[in-house]
Amino acid sequence: MKQVCHSASLVLGPTLLQDGVFFRVWAPRTATVAVRQISDKGSNQDGTIELMPEEKGYFSGFVPCMEAGTLYTFLLDNRLERPDPASRCQPQGVHGPSQVLDPSSHGWMDSDWHGRDLADFIIYEIHVGTFTADGTFAGVEHKLDYLCELGITAVELMPVAQFPGGRNWGYDGVYLYAVQTSYGGADGLKSLVDACHRQGIAVILDVVYNHLGPEGNYLHAFGPYFTDRYRTPWGDAVNFDGPGSDGVREYIVGNALFWIEEYHIDALRLDAVHGIFDFSARHILDELGEAVHQLGATLGRKTYVIAESDLNDSRLIRPRREGGYGLDAQWNDDFHHALHTLLTEEEQGYYQDFGEFEQLCTAFREGFVYTGQFSSYRQRRHGNDASDISPSRFVVCSQNHDQVGNRKDGDRLAEYLDLERLKLAAGTVLFSPFLPLLFMGEEYGETAPFHYFVSHSDTALIQAVRCGRKEEFAAFNWEGEVVDPQKEATFQGSRINTGLRLHGRHGLLYGFHRRLIALRQKHRSLGVVSRQDCSVTRTKEWPLLLLTREVGPCRSLCILNFGTVPLAVDLPWPGGWDLLLDSSGSEWGGPGTLLPGRTRQEEGALCTSNPLSVVVFLAADKKWLQANQTELR
Repeated sequence: MKQVCHSASLVLGPTLLQDGVFFRVWAPRTATVAVRQISDKGSNQDGTIELMPEEKGYFSGFVPCMEAGTLYTFLLDNRLERPDPASRCQPQGVHGPSQVLDPSSHGWMDSDWHGRDLADFIIYEIHVGTFTADGTFAGVEHKLDYLCELGITAVELMPVAQFPGGRNWGYDGVYLYAVQTSYGGADGLKSLVDACHRQGIAVILDVVYNHLGPEGNYLHAFGPYFTDRYRTPWGDAVNFDGPGSDGVREYIVGNALFWIEEYHIDALRLDAVHGIFDFSARHILDELGEAVHQLGATLGRKTYVIAESDLNDSRLIRPRREGGYGLDAQWNDDFHHALHTLLTEEEQGYYQDFGEFEQLCTAFREGFVYTGQFSSYRQRRHGNDASDISPSRFVVCSQNHDQVGNRKDGDRLAEYLDLERLKLAAGTVLFSPFLPLLFMGEEYGETAPFHYFVSHSDTALIQAVRCGRKEEFAAFNWEGEVVDPQKEATFQGSRINTGLRLHGRHGLLYGFHRRLIALRQKHRSLGVVSRQDCSVTRTKEWPLLLLTREVGPCRSLCILNFGTVPLAVDLPWPGGWDLLLDSSGSEWGGPGTLLPGRTRQEEGALCTSNPLSVVVFLAADKKWLQANQTELR
């Protein structure tokens, strides 16, 4: 056994150098740490090389002559053999040895890419394993032309950190620095990101910092990564504020920076930050967000941090000078719930807090619906005010992986809504002043369910997951058996088929989504605007919402009719208007529009919209008015 110390960048995990590999690991629960090389046949090579102790529980050292592709483990206190907590690759799965990778193996072609403005994001959420038939990064890459045709500007990948087996949503990841091998590993992800950037598409990566999966999680042997002071729905919370938490924070923040620098990721979506508990003077989300922004500035790229939270807490996205954490955006569940209940009339579980049309109007005006009011579902007051925060800080949707996959049958809106309601849902999201998100297949009305699925190897864990799913659905009173998440058929049945967009109702819905996105991108007043430039009004007696926006000389009017009868409203502003879209038009499979192509506001003039429809007008410019004075009279 030989001790070697070598200077190298103080990053966690392996750093490949010209003449070997430098390792650094945080392991305060051990007295000694050594690197053990593993041959391809699984036998030990040349003994082990011990790492040198540093301050605060770190160990580091240089292993000469080690090359990319080498398998290795860490030997703790000469008795316990474990993979690297910051492993870059797990070719034999979560229980096997780690592997050294060459970070320069991919030749990046995106040197001219500097990112996109967040306000331009039209997000498409993807589960890599079920988006295409082969379930790989390469499969997604082959679909980029399709996404460009649709008008997508940002792809959001559900978690890709190494998880047990080959079937998982990704939230059971246990190696945060390693890319899932069944998806195509490190090179596959880099190739996909590079290809996205060539097409002008930003990449958002879903990362999980509130817990790690149970199978293959060997972090307990290294240090106090977890704490029993708090509990999450998924087990022990990550230790962000207790003894030893400095090392945990470096591990997590380092991981966030790793994705930005090593994989050129544009934005991180932080999963369920309400499961992150930190009562230290500086919250980990504040620290992580600032680090990501600083790195982005150094790299000359626009980088963002987007949170998922069910707390309705505006501190997440408020500036640090106002006591916030300075994150860039957050998912808005209230918008989804308000829209979903109006379309479906469901009232089980958390939907019991919604169902009134005024709540959707509130979501448009203020972001959150619950800003401190009593929640029947939670049996307490919920949320705080966000009405002064830009709409560009909220991500909204009518479907996402949670809202579909956490239904007993994994059923999508297309399974139980008619075409008019599906178009109304699309228009409500895509013509909102927020950041719109589509869940894969939504754009053409995919009928395959999106189930929750796993491929664990521990029989006790498998049974626990099955029981947990049944308990989770208890509040919704859904009838029937819960699909077995462990069965491969559950996973296979969740694959989508984009070829459906070429047929019947699917084709109409796909064309409609393309049209909505094209209009949003072409006309500034149909995208993200400030609250000062956006006005939300509703009729007193009917479920009809008017969304008027004015950006410089550009003015638009969006009419959302959630009623079941035709409704007439006054057009605001005198002058000419162009009818850009009516979802009830025959070209979209509707009953036919009730509106002229162009109109002019007169005293008492009315505009009539069909039930369950989206109507969009654009104010005509002066040149159009001058050319059509006779017609307007």
